Amino acid sequence: MLNAKPTSQEYSGRAGNRERMYLLDTDVLSELVKKHPSSAMLAKLASLPPEVLFTSSITVMELRSGAMRRTPDGRLWIQIQERILSRVKPLDFSYKEAVIAGDILTSLYAAGQPIGAEDVMIGAVAMSNGLVVVSGNIKHFSRIAGLKVESWIE
Repeated sequence: MLNAKPTSQEYSGRAGNRERMYLLDTDVLSELVKKHPSSAMLAKLASLPPEVLFTSSITVMELRSGAMRRTPDGRLWIQIQERILSRVKPLDFSYKEAVIAGDILTSLYAAGQPIGAEDVMIGAVAMSNGLVVVSGNIKHFSRIAGLKVESWIE
């Protein structure tokens, strides 16, 4: 059950915990519904406890939109909820993350390197919660100063 999992702050605050925690981007979670997902990514996911795996409400929005465009009857969305979203903790985009995202956008525009608003918002959720973003889109996320990013997709 999603609500039974700790928040990233609750988990990171446990005594002795030094494990990295991850925010899984849309392309990573989308990989899981492919006929032949990345074996490296599957192995990495299998090696981690579910308590360190998070996603953002922005990713949920992107997954919902993509699923409903592909199968308007909702079949794919049901599969995504059952097979994927039930195994990660979605984190909300709230006021704190909006302020961080505004600062990120300002910096990116000042540097002449803007990226999509959704990626900025996902990055803000990760930064707000002290998480490493896992994405196949390293190029965009690496533009966000101070954000830790990894790719698990071959």
